[in-house]
Amino acid sequence: MSHFAVNWLAVIVATIVSFGFGAGWYTLLSKPWLAGIGKKVEDMKQGDYTPFIWSAIVLFVMAYFIALLTPALTGAINVGNGLLVGAHMWVGFVLTAMILNHRYEGRPWSLTAINGGYLLAVLLIDGLVIGLFG
Repeated sequence: MSHFAVNWLAVIVATIVSFGFGAGWYTLLSKPWLAGIGKKVEDMKQGDYTPFIWSAIVLFVMAYFIALLTPALTGAINVGNGLLVGAHMWVGFVLTAMILNHRYEGRPWSLTAINGGYLLAVLLIDGLVIGLFG
């Protein structure tokens, strides 16, 4: 398995689509998300683009790993396999880690649902895009 033998265009497109989805998701759910993290709009730093930069970086890394792992785990890159790998990565690693951390942190289940739902969508979007590009 070559770590560079992925469809980089698919990874970039998946990153962009996931980022755009996140903008809509968190705009729609901004009030319950802010309540879940215990902040108000006024508490958020205006003009600080650092979270957006980090978002783009980590979304790129997630898309890359879906592109890398899909053929390694399933033998082929297609939409079904991409969705399957994305869903498995979410259940096996993302959701479990979020539940573990949120229970120790005393975060509300609503925050776990909002953030977990977003990350499920991201990994499914990645799997879809990677699968479509083949």
